[in-house]
Amino acid sequence: MKKEITIDGTKIFDKTSLYAEINAKFMQDESWQLGESLDAFDDLLYGGFGALQENEAVDLIWTNFEENKAALGYDFTLGFYAEKLEDPEHFDAAGIQKKIELLKAGEGQTYFEIIEEIISEHANINLIKQ
Repeated sequence: MKKEITIDGTKIFDKTSLYAEINAKFMQDESWQLGESLDAFDDLLYGGFGALQENEAVDLIWTNFEENKAALGYDFTLGFYAEKLEDPEHFDAAGIQKKIELLKAGEGQTYFEIIEEIISEHANINLIKQ
């Protein structure tokens, strides 16, 4: 039987609450928590720590999906990038500015769309949107 993990989207309204829910569902048996990072989320989905074994088949059920997509959408993403621009020593300001321009032109990805893409790149994970 395939493992099921449910993300309770009613608990998600910003980046901090997103990663709190991810940690609650994936990292409950670990002595450490995942940081608020898209790269860390991607690494988590490869498995080998937390709730996932390497390449384990999983139904990832995400409740309140459309509401979360809206909350972590266009406006959130612009703020996320603006925050990074305030710390140019640690982030590629030119690359971030390009992402902002693409987003404003309707061609860039929102933070939530990036999350969806990360999940889709893991063939062992079946995202069920509720």
